[in-house]
Amino acid sequence: MFANNTKINSEHSSNVIYWLFLGMIILLVVCIRARILEIPLERDEGEYAYCGQLLLQMVPPFKAIYTMKLPGTCFAYSLIMLLFGQTIKGIHLGLLIVNCFSIILLFLITKKLLTPRVAIVAALSYALLSVSPTVLGFAAHATHFIVLTALAGTWILLYCLENGRLSFYWVSGFLFGLAFLMKQQGVFFIIFGGCLILQAGLGSKPVRIKAVIGRLLVFGAGAAIPFIAVLTVAWLSGSFSKFWFWTFKYAAKYANYFPLPMAFDNFKAGFLEVVERFEFLWLTAILGLPVLFIDKRLKDIRWFMVLFILCSFLAVSFGFYFRQHYFIVFLPAVAILIAIVIDYLQYFLSIKYSNKLFQYIPLLLLISGIAIGIYAHKNYFIFEKPMVLSKDIYGVNPFSESINLGEFLKSRTKPYETIGVLGSEPEIFFYSQRRSATGYIYTYGLMENHDYSLRMQKEMIAELEQASPKFLILVKIIYSWLIRPESNRLIFNWFRDYSRKYYQLVGKVDIVGVRESRYLWGEEARTAKDESPYSLLIYERLQVPDR
Repeated sequence: MFANNTKINSEHSSNVIYWLFLGMIILLVVCIRARILEIPLERDEGEYAYCGQLLLQMVPPFKAIYTMKLPGTCFAYSLIMLLFGQTIKGIHLGLLIVNCFSIILLFLITKKLLTPRVAIVAALSYALLSVSPTVLGFAAHATHFIVLTALAGTWILLYCLENGRLSFYWVSGFLFGLAFLMKQQGVFFIIFGGCLILQAGLGSKPVRIKAVIGRLLVFGAGAAIPFIAVLTVAWLSGSFSKFWFWTFKYAAKYANYFPLPMAFDNFKAGFLEVVERFEFLWLTAILGLPVLFIDKRLKDIRWFMVLFILCSFLAVSFGFYFRQHYFIVFLPAVAILIAIVIDYLQYFLSIKYSNKLFQYIPLLLLISGIAIGIYAHKNYFIFEKPMVLSKDIYGVNPFSESINLGEFLKSRTKPYETIGVLGSEPEIFFYSQRRSATGYIYTYGLMENHDYSLRMQKEMIAELEQASPKFLILVKIIYSWLIRPESNRLIFNWFRDYSRKYYQLVGKVDIVGVRESRYLWGEEARTAKDESPYSLLIYERLQVPDR
């Protein structure tokens, strides 16, 4: 499919110097990430960490927690924690390794499609963008795991298309299936793989329809295996109904929350945050779209890139939320586009001018663009401590406070005792190493305007009453609830009466400023005046409710 005569020049793929350059890029990423390994977990990380913790205790997905995300990332977290420990540092060390393997895979894919020189530019671009704060690259989001598995599937598939071995089609499909299992938007990469097989088969001469169908079936069978395995586990563990409700029925409501007319506004807001101070790189990537069709040397990879860009963008667009970390799945396509433009400019200048020094101008511009982005975010890349960075990025969200709160809860409870958190702070369960008294580790769904919200509130209330947890934590932070004007407030009225009867306030965390929090305990917590609208209230059980 990708014949040698389409290569932009005759650089040998095994040239040691390019592997040395790749090693330098990896070393740069390691240095950046090593400095911020201990940045506190945010909510999504807290969910995956707590779910992974439960998996290590042999608790099946959806048996103890309710989440609309497929459990692939939770399994990945459990493996990371098994290898590196159940700590913030261990989780982010796992992310570092995932990120580095993604960079290597992108290099290998681009090298196979084009040349090692182009591949190095793509690897460098992806490395810097994927670790940047503009996409929240420091956090081990599911999108990093989607990228790893999708790139692995793509790399295998490129070899399949050359040698036609059916077993490799199955492996490629399986890897793309893992991308879907990491999070639902990974399904677009399965579509990408299938379209690539179809395009390659129909573009060959002679066209062998039976062979194309056979490859698609084998690829599809591999892609289905991870999901079938999860369905089987959910069925055998007795949690299939919960699994189906959360990952399909509720997820459909969530994905359809924003109407199409709002999509552009959401995209604009998210995109402006993502490109901040890296405008040169993103503008270069945009220029790569016309270059794909202008540069005749790219004709054999043109439709590969079109499919890859389209499916990557669709993965970002899932539900029209366009959150910063969603763009991570788009970065491999962006990085290759950047590399294509830089190489095209070098090729153009080599024809225009006999002086070879002119050929280095595009590369110098790229390095300058990267340097501008790093300098603009120098506190993140070089200077600021992880705890301060968390505060600067997330404001009054209680991610650093949850570490201290988790240690307090761990010291005041026995391993078999449960805690209840009224708010969306699953990282508290991970830090405390205590189980939630309810499957509702997120409360956003309870405040949304859909048919299930009131039922969810009643179910959470019933589960808390049944478990009678040792501690209840009320998170009085708007970002932990996202209350809307139309939200039903049944659960707040219930908590007011229930906590007065069975619990006593024993602690309070006031977040009085972006970088300042006040911890109050015992009588001081009960008598002190509120200094901030953002706080966490810790209640300890006085008596067990009558059954």
